[in-house]
Amino acid sequence: MKLSVVGALVGSLLAAEIAYADMTTIEDVLGRQVEVDIPAKRVVLGFYAEDYMAIGSEKAFDHVVGISRDTWEIWRPASWSLYTNYRPSLKDISDVGDVESQTFSIEKVLSLKPDVVLLADWQYKGLGMDMDLLEEEGIAVVVVDYNAQTLERHLKSTAIIGQLTGQEARAKTIANEYETVITSTQKIIEDAGLPKPRTYIEFGNKGPSEYSFTYGKNMWGAMSTGMGGDNVAAPYVEWWGPMNPEQVIASQPEVVFITGTESGVKGNSMPMGQGIDRALSVERLKGFANRDGWSSFPAVKQNRVYGIYHGASRSILDSSMAQYMAKAQYPSLFADIDPEQAYLDFYKKYLPVTPTGTFATRITE
Repeated sequence: MKLSVVGALVGSLLAAEIAYADMTTIEDVLGRQVEVDIPAKRVVLGFYAEDYMAIGSEKAFDHVVGISRDTWEIWRPASWSLYTNYRPSLKDISDVGDVESQTFSIEKVLSLKPDVVLLADWQYKGLGMDMDLLEEEGIAVVVVDYNAQTLERHLKSTAIIGQLTGQEARAKTIANEYETVITSTQKIIEDAGLPKPRTYIEFGNKGPSEYSFTYGKNMWGAMSTGMGGDNVAAPYVEWWGPMNPEQVIASQPEVVFITGTESGVKGNSMPMGQGIDRALSVERLKGFANRDGWSSFPAVKQNRVYGIYHGASRSILDSSMAQYMAKAQYPSLFADIDPEQAYLDFYKKYLPVTPTGTFATRITE
């Protein structure tokens, strides 16, 4: 009897040691040390769905039990349709709600019994103390960040997803390719020593009649600056937000980028992305160029007004969009590259679908 008890105890201890041995410490982008059993078996994904699939491969979604669906289906509806037509089971993944609209449900997450909850930095910060409830239940919370648009965070986030999905080699390849594009582009600009062009970027979701968000240190603002632009919003907008129209006009930008999504087909918003006709995008760009006071812009006079796909930022897919901004800002340096095609080529190489539409365009096209 005693031997049986001892044997059972030893067996339990061995099982515990084996389980512990399977745990890996991951340092997320915030420097938090998180114990995770990898590859993760049950994952709740807050954001960066395409990144997770590109880096972890399509099979990684076999283990995704929850998503913040609005960040895909509502923000990028045509992309959602493209993927769900290819893989209808994506619609069966439980929706845990959206942090931005304050519908994110901790209770729903807990009911899914995930091993890991993978969140964007902005989501983690937005949820605040609610994260304690997950961690108290032994659920690993890992933070990644492509929104910052820094090379360091892009590479680290990619490595983290590679660890979580057991695809470290694939992640390293993707990260190395991204780093090569960014650093080589920056070197060409630096070596040329040309004056930095004044740039203005705006999310065109409100159409020409109302100024919408521009970007300071992150997202498109960081991309423009990283590619040698002098972002005119930087002194006035720290992260993202509207800029006073008078300040925009006074800055006299030499290059203008208007970003848009598939939802832009409604009203006078800027339409860009999956299924969007290029002629429509160019027509809407002209509407922005015709705003009061914009005719004096060097950007408008020289036809350096560009449309760019909003869904192609804050992602490991965005090196081609960074190249596009570099080409728009320094056309003499990058005449021989086709960034929009490079964007589509990434899909062909790492994702199961390839979109068609308009992802980058110029007012003269």
